[in-house]
Amino acid sequence: MKRLLILLMTLIGLAGPAVAQRPAGYPQSYDALIEAARAEGGVRIYGNADAAAMAALIAAFRRTYPGVAVRYEVLESRDIYRRVVTEAQRRVPSADLIWSSGMDLQAKLINDGYAQAYHSPEKPALPADAVWKNMGYGVTAEPVAFVYNRRLIPPGRVPRTHQAFEALLRAGRVPLTGKVATYNPARSNVGYLYLAEDYAITRDTRLLVQAMAATRPWLSPQTEPMLAAVADGRIAIAYNVVGPYALAAAQRDRRVGVVFPRDYTLIASRVAFIARDARRPAAAKLFLDFLLSRTGQTLLARQWLLPVRSDVRAPRLSAGQQRPIRVGPELLVNLDTIKRRRFLADWRAILTEGSK
Repeated sequence: MKRLLILLMTLIGLAGPAVAQRPAGYPQSYDALIEAARAEGGVRIYGNADAAAMAALIAAFRRTYPGVAVRYEVLESRDIYRRVVTEAQRRVPSADLIWSSGMDLQAKLINDGYAQAYHSPEKPALPADAVWKNMGYGVTAEPVAFVYNRRLIPPGRVPRTHQAFEALLRAGRVPLTGKVATYNPARSNVGYLYLAEDYAITRDTRLLVQAMAATRPWLSPQTEPMLAAVADGRIAIAYNVVGPYALAAAQRDRRVGVVFPRDYTLIASRVAFIARDARRPAAAKLFLDFLLSRTGQTLLARQWLLPVRSDVRAPRLSAGQQRPIRVGPELLVNLDTIKRRRFLADWRAILTEGSK
C-alpha cells in the first residue's frame, strides 16, 4: 500500500513552478541537464529506504523539477542486487538509479560494470570517503546501535561499549537466554556487513559473539521485527541494529532505548549510483544531486536517514567515536565466496557450541 500511494502521488504530478530553476552554484550547463530530464519524463529508482520516509523528499523533488515523475520501488538489498544483474542480462527495462544500504553489494555492482560515472556538483560538499570513482555516492551516515527494553535493562546495566555488552551477556546468561537478538548474517546483508566490520576492527568481537551465542539469541533477517520485539519485551536487548530505524522507534515508543557504543560506532551509508544502461540518465542525475543537496539531506534527516554532509543540522557522534564504513573496493573483500563461506561456517559453529 505504501508503495502504491507514493507511486500515485509522484506520477500524477504536484503543484510547482512551471519552469525548473537551476540550483544556486550549479554550472550554467546544468540547464541542459534539466531540459533533458524533462524530455525523459521521469526516473525509476530501486531503493530500500522506507517509502513513507521518502515521501516528503520525492514531493520536494517534484516541486523543484515539474515534469520529472518519480517511480520509487522498495526492495530488500539482496533483491535489488539480483534484479539489477538479471535485468541487465536479459536486456529488459530496469532502474535508472540504484540506492541501497547493502554497501558491499553496491560496491560489487559498481566494480562489475553496472554503474556509470557522474561528477555531481554536490561532490565538493561530501566527505572524501563517501565517493568512489565518481560512481558510488554515500548519501547517508547511519550509526549502528544497541537497542534495549528500558524495563528489562535498567539504566545502571545498559552497556555503553562492546566490552560492556559482552560483560552483560556473561553475567546475565540465564535471565537473558532467549532475550537477545541480532541479525542473521546468513540472511541479512547488513547483518553480515556489520559483523564483518566488527571483526575487522577488533578480535574481541569473537568473544562477544560467543557470549551472545550462550544466550541462544533470536536471529532476525530484518530490522522491524527486532524493534517490535524489544518494544513489547520479548527481547531485552538487540545488537548491531540500523541506527535511524532504532531512533525512529525510540521516538515513537518510550519502552525502546538506543545506545551508540562509546568505544566505537560503525557508520554505514546508503550508496547510490546511476545505472550503466539507464534509460533516463539525466533524470537519474537530477535525483542523485537532489539527494546529496542540502535540501535533500535536510529532508532525509527529518526521517532519521542521517546526512552525510556536515553542513546539515542533525544528531552526530564525536569524530573519535565514529568508524565509517568506507565506500570503496575494501567492501568487495566481504563478498569473496570462500571468505563468506568460512565466516558463516565459523558463525554457525559458535552458535552450536554456545547452545550446548
